[in-house]
Amino acid sequence: MKKQLKIFWAAMIIASAPICPLHAQTVAPVAVRMPDHVEFTHAMELGDLAQASLWLDAGLDPEFAGSRVGSGLMIAAWEGNIELMRLFLSHGADINRTNPNGESALALAAWRGNLAAVKWLIERSARINPPGRQWSPLHYAVFSGHQEVVNFLLAQGADINALSTNGSSVLMMAVYEGRADLAKKLVDLGARRDVRNDWGDGALEWAMRNNNLELARMVSAPEVFSEAVSKPKETWGEPRRSFQATPELEALNAMRNTLAERNLSTTAIDRRIASERARIVRSEIDSVAPQRVQTLEVSASRRKPGDQSVRVIRKESGEAVGGGFAVPPATRTGPVKAPIKAPTRNY
Repeated sequence: MKKQLKIFWAAMIIASAPICPLHAQTVAPVAVRMPDHVEFTHAMELGDLAQASLWLDAGLDPEFAGSRVGSGLMIAAWEGNIELMRLFLSHGADINRTNPNGESALALAAWRGNLAAVKWLIERSARINPPGRQWSPLHYAVFSGHQEVVNFLLAQGADINALSTNGSSVLMMAVYEGRADLAKKLVDLGARRDVRNDWGDGALEWAMRNNNLELARMVSAPEVFSEAVSKPKETWGEPRRSFQATPELEALNAMRNTLAERNLSTTAIDRRIASERARIVRSEIDSVAPQRVQTLEVSASRRKPGDQSVRVIRKESGEAVGGGFAVPPATRTGPVKAPIKAPTRNY
């Protein structure tokens, strides 16, 4: 009887063996819910490599953009997360893609002072000098005061005379933030000191506006500096500083004060403050402003009314803007007939 039972159970096991693999094959894969833009940003800022891998393997576009900063690669560069950058690149992310502000992963890494991420991206052929007029990685590194990143970018061929979207130079970024050490480095390496942006401002104007005579002397020729200091202070306009009462900046400054009171390191929070300052200043510098002019020149002659013209003279160069503008011809000629005899109504 026992022998028969053993034979019976052995037969049952053998008979059921093919069923298990077959059953396993029929189990439907678990569906992966794709993230919204906010959820994606939070996960990437936290460096959730497993979640990012799950989404990408399930078909998430490697260029999917979060609610801020940009794509996963850009957020990873912003946070200095090399493994996360590696993951997005392995799934086909474009290393030179830019966000709506024209910022690449390299620019964002330089902005935050993430030197290891900057090196990693450049080793994989990230573009150091963006095409046209764009805020370059060097602009951001200089503005935020990341000297090691600045040194590395310059050593790798970063354009020392790169221009931002409104024509502001890298040297002007150093002057705007009062970074004399970086300004001196750029001048010593041959940075142009005569660049003026679309507002007509240059490094000298920004230095004089903030009453920084040391920088003004550094970025101008001796005779130009002497002329500048002889002018009334009102000539240069009101100082413009990047510290503004934005909620983000206020929160960061409060956090820094708390850390300082507790004698804790403020290095990380200082980097975040510098990044927020750069964001604010970029919005200011990139905004449209009228060009500064000195003279509106009008030429007219009663004998030659068709030859009338108007031109605007630049303050700095004395050259006409646009070569002059012709004045439309008069609609009638002859003596003026006054007063008007037509019926009129007073309101």
